[in-house]
Amino acid sequence: MTIDLRSDTVTLPSPRMREAMARAELGDDVLGEDPTVNRLQEMAAECMGKEAALLVASGTMGNLVALLTHCGRGDEIIMGTMAHTFLFEGGGVSTLGGIHVHTVPNLPNGMLDPADVETAVRPDNVHYPRSRVVVLENTHNRCGGAVLSAAQMHEVLAVARAHGLRAHLDGARIFNAAVALGVRPSTLAAEFDSVSFCLSKGLACPVGSLICGSQAFIAEARRNRKAVGGGMRQAGVLAAAGIVALEEMVERLAEDHMHARLLGEAIADIPGLAIDPATVMSNIVIYDVATPKIAPAELSARLRAEGVLINPIEGRKMRAVTHYGIERADVEQAIGALQRVMNEAA
Repeated sequence: MTIDLRSDTVTLPSPRMREAMARAELGDDVLGEDPTVNRLQEMAAECMGKEAALLVASGTMGNLVALLTHCGRGDEIIMGTMAHTFLFEGGGVSTLGGIHVHTVPNLPNGMLDPADVETAVRPDNVHYPRSRVVVLENTHNRCGGAVLSAAQMHEVLAVARAHGLRAHLDGARIFNAAVALGVRPSTLAAEFDSVSFCLSKGLACPVGSLICGSQAFIAEARRNRKAVGGGMRQAGVLAAAGIVALEEMVERLAEDHMHARLLGEAIADIPGLAIDPATVMSNIVIYDVATPKIAPAELSARLRAEGVLINPIEGRKMRAVTHYGIERADVEQAIGALQRVMNEAA
């Protein structure tokens, strides 16, 4: 059996999800008539403490539609240099929205320095784009699944509010953050005008993300979803899995976090690999291949031969992600494979 730690997007839906998908009551969602989609959207809005929600096909689409709704052409958004929206979403906000992206450095814990955000806000001057939105990410993917508390995020959001800016949260893994902190997702989303979250990562659905915000915001977002080709018809087939996810898959994220900590602690003890186990805060483990005796790509290939899939990311870093379908025994087997390969490379 292959142990796939490449991402939490490789999960398969649970038996309860498959059953719910097969039995879902359906209608035309573009007409607002799919009862299963409507129920999921109501549940999502309640989870995030917002008035309304909108089902979209992916996290990338969720962030795109949200930012198209916040911004006009030539407006500017401020986000981190390591933000998923900046690095991995095809430049969609610029390509499709004519939105200018202004990056500031992410701190190692995924935060932005409020002073950097303050400096990034443009004065009202014809030479500059208009600063409109500050974007944060929680948990933070490229910062090792770092978890941001509401108090940490407030420091940046206070700067945004002082300048009249809106705030969007890329909460692709916000349920991981909430479980790690022992708080409700709505606590983390409270100060944001909009928040997106994924069903297809730790919550193990096959497809889907939600955007949450005010009634007026979501009404406009629905228009933008249509404009980018995101209107889906009998989408209740997908929404049914999302309902099961919100009902049954949130608390089990703690197991993924436990498995990630186990993996991070073991990697710290393997010669040639380097990680501070304290940086493993959720289900993402990013570590360095510290020895020149083996390249990350070669390590990945040798692990694949052992039945373990872990991808290199950038430089000499590799990323492993725990998720539904990965048990403690799988993690222990992956650790054994890492130890064997690194011993052979020594």
